Amino acid sequence: MVLYLHEGWSNACESLFLPLRASSSDCSPLKKLEKEVQQVAFSAALTNSDETLGPSERDVTLIFKHVVTNIGNAYNPHTGFFTAPVRGAYHFEWHIGDIGGRSPATAAALVKNSERVFSAYANLTPSHFETSSESATLQLEAGDVVSVNKWATSGIYDNVNHHVTFSGHLLFTM
Repeated sequence: MVLYLHEGWSNACESLFLPLRASSSDCSPLKKLEKEVQQVAFSAALTNSDETLGPSERDVTLIFKHVVTNIGNAYNPHTGFFTAPVRGAYHFEWHIGDIGGRSPATAAALVKNSERVFSAYANLTPSHFETSSESATLQLEAGDVVSVNKWATSGIYDNVNHHVTFSGHLLFTM
């Protein structure tokens, strides 16, 4: 098999082609690497037990500890950060909730490299569990960091039913 590598070369080398002679078995590590890089998906819940995060002095990064899926290991359940492994378009969803009476609202923002992108927000009614959800598609560079941060003035509650979740996946590389 003859492969021609061209894409991604500098402008000075654009017109050059490099033939590589290889058997199909020689290419399998490259195909495996390409497949692994393009498979990025995660889904995690805040906790596996009762957990309440009340109002605080500042926004707090939510650490989703109950990881159900983490293909590509781009989500870190110890920090709450998703780090983009490749440049591409990524889709994220987050769901939050709290029981009214402890704080006036439940609110959390999707944060990209320390900048709020979108927020999920719900006013709370005393003794009722209220929820809010959001989603966003972001263009990320390799190394960009995405998290969900609880607003300082809000509360979050989760339990074994996993109402508070954070999920994302790579749509395509760029």
